[in-house]
Amino acid sequence: MMETFVFDVGSTLIREDRHWAAWADWLGAPRHTLSALVGAVVAQGRADTDALGLLKPGLDIAAEWRAREAAGHGERLDEADLYPDVRTALGRLRGAGARILVAGNQTVRMGELLRALELPVDAVATSGGWGVAKPEAGFFRRVLELAGGAPDRTVYVGDRPAFDIRPARAAGLRAAHIRRGPWGHLWSGTSDAALADWRIDSLDELLGIATG
Repeated sequence: MMETFVFDVGSTLIREDRHWAAWADWLGAPRHTLSALVGAVVAQGRADTDALGLLKPGLDIAAEWRAREAAGHGERLDEADLYPDVRTALGRLRGAGARILVAGNQTVRMGELLRALELPVDAVATSGGWGVAKPEAGFFRRVLELAGGAPDRTVYVGDRPAFDIRPARAAGLRAAHIRRGPWGHLWSGTSDAALADWRIDSLDELLGIATG
């Protein structure tokens, strides 16, 4: 039986539609244009933020982000940003006796917003708070410290094979690849995705893994 489930955030627990729509609106670009550019750079194996540089060459993303925050257009998160299966699936896992954690490449602020949603989880951690990000091994060492259990009874759930599945398996954790979001679908046939112990389309499938 798996004792602990650790969840990635973007495209695993939350949809990123609002995030990219807000960037498009801020930069005065059609939302579809930026969405298409994000898809293009993801397909090339590049960082999704490279799409912003394609839209506005020379853009200082950090400075632009600070300007957004100063103008009251910083990070936001509410129930509508969650995938429909999140709250019920996490609640069922917790009800089955599993420890539920959230740990992803997010800012300190996003960690605060996630906690404010009062999801049925035991702890929320972010790369911004830890000072180390996926796919670095140090991130998954922190995951194991937070989990406090045996690595082979701890499951990391994520959508991006190269950032979630491969490094989690390298750290000794079990891994579940969820096929949603750009990376989850596009990279589902890669060697990194093949390293997953389980491949799922919905978080509801995890209950069988927890109790099996």
